[in-house]
Amino acid sequence: MKVSEIKYERYTIEQAKAGFEEFKAALADAKCEKCVMRARDKFIKEVYIEYATAASLSNCRFTLNTKDEFYQGEMAYYDEVSPLFAQMMTEYADLMLESPYRAGLEKLLNPRIFDLYEVSKKSFGDAIVEDMQNENAICTEYSKFMSELLIDFDGEKLPLSVVRGKLSDTDRAVRRAAAEAIGRGLEGASDKLDDFYDRLVKLRDSMAKKLGYKNFIELGYYRMNRIDYNAEMVATFRENVQKYVVPCVGKLKAAVAEELGLDSLMFYDDSVYSAGETPKPMIGTAEIFRQAQEMYNDMSDEIGAFMKKMLDAEAFDVEPRDGKWGGGYCTSFDKYEQPFILANFNGSAGDIDVITHEFGHAFAAQNSFTYGDTELAVGGMETAECHSMSMEFLCWPGMSRFFAEPEKYKHSHFCGALSFIPYGVIVDEFQHIAYEHPEYTPAQRNEAYRELERKYRPYLSFEGIPYLEKGTRWQYQMHIFESPFYYIDYCLAQTVALWFLKMSRDDYKTALRKYVEFSRAGGTKSFGKLLEDAGIPSPFGEGSLKVLCDECEKIIDELHA
Repeated sequence: MKVSEIKYERYTIEQAKAGFEEFKAALADAKCEKCVMRARDKFIKEVYIEYATAASLSNCRFTLNTKDEFYQGEMAYYDEVSPLFAQMMTEYADLMLESPYRAGLEKLLNPRIFDLYEVSKKSFGDAIVEDMQNENAICTEYSKFMSELLIDFDGEKLPLSVVRGKLSDTDRAVRRAAAEAIGRGLEGASDKLDDFYDRLVKLRDSMAKKLGYKNFIELGYYRMNRIDYNAEMVATFRENVQKYVVPCVGKLKAAVAEELGLDSLMFYDDSVYSAGETPKPMIGTAEIFRQAQEMYNDMSDEIGAFMKKMLDAEAFDVEPRDGKWGGGYCTSFDKYEQPFILANFNGSAGDIDVITHEFGHAFAAQNSFTYGDTELAVGGMETAECHSMSMEFLCWPGMSRFFAEPEKYKHSHFCGALSFIPYGVIVDEFQHIAYEHPEYTPAQRNEAYRELERKYRPYLSFEGIPYLEKGTRWQYQMHIFESPFYYIDYCLAQTVALWFLKMSRDDYKTALRKYVEFSRAGGTKSFGKLLEDAGIPSPFGEGSLKVLCDECEKIIDELHA
């Protein structure tokens, strides 16, 4: 079945509640743990999966065209009822945790499911249902606003995603013009963007305090279903990034500046890593997909067959257009065991990153259908991002299919991956500051962001770039608005992906085998255990980032040569 042929029907909260009442009745009549399991499996299949599939379809079709009034209405509906569904799922978790047959259930179910039930209880309370509805509505309003935001560039009005693609242009004048255009566009929308974030910060802070937390940070971590690490561990990770990764990237950037003949690097030079032409795909969209299929066939029969399944289902939408959501994602429609990928191609090397990154997410989703448990899915977000970022590097042997100079692409891709980590921790620490100080004015938040840029990216300057020099780069990082505290997962996963790259350069077949095993395990194991089984050091480990940076410098030297 093609994704476009999947019939959408609203799954109402009334249907969900009726199914939940059946579950409770079956639970009350249960005489053993197997009876509870039958009731649980029926509830997951007939309620949880039905609701998740309908909500995912609604969101997907809204992002394909945010101007579609029908799906605007459906999004508004799920914004309103999703907190009520969360309320029901919290009660479900309580019932499972308090079951007299729990000891037996923990032998039939992965114990991590019960850990997630505990986190679910901590992330929800009846007192915040209305607040959650308001939060959803604001996020949808923001998403629609950003998807319709057009930037004046070179006499045209273009989506932000297209203009951002110009930041990797070979011509420095074009890159600068793009940065200035983005700055002017954001400045024109500044009041609106500040209002969105101000409302979200204050609302989330209020929700946290209603549940008895000091601020939103602890609640935010629980909402991310984090059971393997906490804010203190993340703070230590950020400190180690500053200590080891920032100097490593600084050395890399100094070499880039020297090669480009520049005294200093500007923000709009950040995506350039060598002189001459910036690596861009030498083929168009249709051929990119044809070559991707061949690349995945070469990788393994299993991965190739999955790519064919995705293409047969037309499970990609990658062309930018007016009204389309400006980001990229992989989602899945669980009832049909069908992943789906949305992106916005812009002719840059990032188009190939999408074909590999989002495909890694999709492959993991498919594995979770086959090998996992619905409630554990692919694991936490840090694990999910390992699937995608590592796939990017495991696709390196196929890059000659897309680039005239594949080694130049690999150099740029690797340098970009390493350079991303300092930026990612900026986004994470900025959010911690914002939620520790919900009283901050827009100007104070901007100044906090400027200081973080100086701390983690001292090798870049925003000076003279309209509006962005005020510390407003964060305003078009959509995760900050929509998915608080998600971004650090990219950073943690990037370290894992870099280790998979190192392994693949030593022994590709072994690295790919370990990656597939990692992907199949999904949420059934802790993040630490997944890394241990793959032979990868934990990013939280003492000195692990130093060892990683030493390895990265070797790879940079090899690629540069």
